[in-house]
Amino acid sequence: MATLKINQLTKRFGNHVILDNLTFQIEPNKIYGLLGQNGAGKSTLLNIINNRNFPTDGEIHLDNSTVNNNHDALQKLFLMSETSMYPKRSRVSDMFQLANDGYGQFNFAMAHRLTHSFGVDEKAHLSNLSTGLTTIAKLITALCVNADFIFLDEPTLGLDAGHRELFYRELMKTYEERPRTFVLSTHLISEIQNLVEHVWILDHHQFIRNEDVNDLLANAYAISGPSKLVDEYTSDLTILDQQTLSNIKTVYVVQPLSENKVIPDQIKIEHIDLQRAFTALTIGKEN
Repeated sequence: MATLKINQLTKRFGNHVILDNLTFQIEPNKIYGLLGQNGAGKSTLLNIINNRNFPTDGEIHLDNSTVNNNHDALQKLFLMSETSMYPKRSRVSDMFQLANDGYGQFNFAMAHRLTHSFGVDEKAHLSNLSTGLTTIAKLITALCVNADFIFLDEPTLGLDAGHRELFYRELMKTYEERPRTFVLSTHLISEIQNLVEHVWILDHHQFIRNEDVNDLLANAYAISGPSKLVDEYTSDLTILDQQTLSNIKTVYVVQPLSENKVIPDQIKIEHIDLQRAFTALTIGKEN
């Protein structure tokens, strides 16, 4: 299976830079997380990759062929987003048929099973569905479509906790049965930490992190204790974020810690999760 290669991708609207010179690869049969604050450019990036928007500069290639207006390449990519691409009076069943017409070999059996599990009427018009049920119909289409790269932009919008858990379970099930690439762009970072293998964190038009989740979290720490001792211990570290309560200070760092440095008895060092690491990297202020 081919690798999707994005090379020096830039997007500007007038003088406003949205994406700045991004170069990265999307490999086959992996689950990625695309993270960023509101307005970071995540949806713009996904739309450009899927030929729904166009870069100011840069190229996207699949198997050494450009994706731009390339029917064969685009048939291997599928984007599920908040934007509705279907006529107003479309039924849920029409979504499935359109996916079959466009990509071929749509998994109708799985789609029927999922509509039953999620409680979605395949005869219902999309215009009559709630936000959550519309999202579910789109997700079922994305999980059953015959494409090698599936891009999910805010895939759990409007879903309650039970339906989100069911979606994650079904995603992993279909991934195990038929490996392919999934890219999840979501604000519910804690919920996808155990799903994604590699993460891109987009901030100020560029990736500030592009690495495997395990590698990122191996060097993501909360260091807490008496303020003076914490300041002394972290004097040579880049503090991304910090909190102080009374005389107890907690600082957050995402970098390797020296194995030779003595840790005072009153200092506590803990690994943090992906959500907290993301917050420290994007919202925290450097000291």
